[in-house]
Amino acid sequence: MTAAALIEAQGVSKIFPGRGVFRRGRPVQAVRAVDLAIGRGEAVGVVGESGSGKSTLGRLLLGLIPASEGRIRFDGEPLDRGSRAAWRRLRRRMQIVFQDPFGSLDPRRRIGAQIADALVIHGLVPAAERSARVGALLRQVGLEPAHATRFPHEFSGGQRQRIGIARALAAEPDFLVADEPVSALDVSIQAQIIALLDDLRLRLGLTLLFISHDLHVVRHLCDRVVVMYLGRVMEEGPVREVFEAPAHPYTRALLSATPRLDAARRARRILLPGDPPSPSDPPSGCVFRTRCAHARPACAETVPALERHGAATRVACIRRDALD
Repeated sequence: MTAAALIEAQGVSKIFPGRGVFRRGRPVQAVRAVDLAIGRGEAVGVVGESGSGKSTLGRLLLGLIPASEGRIRFDGEPLDRGSRAAWRRLRRRMQIVFQDPFGSLDPRRRIGAQIADALVIHGLVPAAERSARVGALLRQVGLEPAHATRFPHEFSGGQRQRIGIARALAAEPDFLVADEPVSALDVSIQAQIIALLDDLRLRLGLTLLFISHDLHVVRHLCDRVVVMYLGRVMEEGPVREVFEAPAHPYTRALLSATPRLDAARRARRILLPGDPPSPSDPPSGCVFRTRCAHARPACAETVPALERHGAATRVACIRRDALD
């Protein structure tokens, strides 16, 4: 395990069984041979098109779904072993904020009770102190303690996402996965939630995995970025290095599609042909080759390893000559 890493994935893959009406379909290769280490207190963004495996990777790192191949360690302990008590200790230290702030809450229960669930399950505070702790958590996310008696439908989308964050923080986690936490919110509210997550991460020393399709948000919030395509990592490195000098053709295409005020830079947008292939029938060799302007016959024969390119970036591309 990397010395400073809180969580580390080594050769992790996830293959889901195929589904069909009359017969079993082809297996879906959602995540493929991912190596990733996340340091304590680090914020790592995961970006890519829909179906790239971002959310599946997040759930693998949380132990919510088992890996088909490879190993994941959290603070030196493998997620796939140990007693139920050991797993519960790890479970408390890892939490998630979901994309849908309403669907992730029980509409029939008051939000104070839902936030208090972690306090009860993990025995974090005595019963007499739970109400005060819930009130403190609500204040921490910008709400009032009196809100604890209300039901989810009485809040706006942004307020409900704050409730989801408070519920995740109730367990006093070390590692937080935020899975597209602002994509269902208005733009003005998105900025508030991002600022809140940034503040909480710094004040509480949280390690954050932020899953998003919005590269502007990742650039603002994260220290490092992981670019995924069809279940594989295409590029990974410090946010500033990757955003200012993207090396992989796919990263360049993603960044070129972000809105820019500079007309000259808008003119350099890279349009990818077609749609991503099906994860149940991925291309041989480099999975990006069918949409890559730099692809050559050799790209169909070799799966590119994620190798160092530049000071701290790693890139998966055998066309080293095309990256500079």
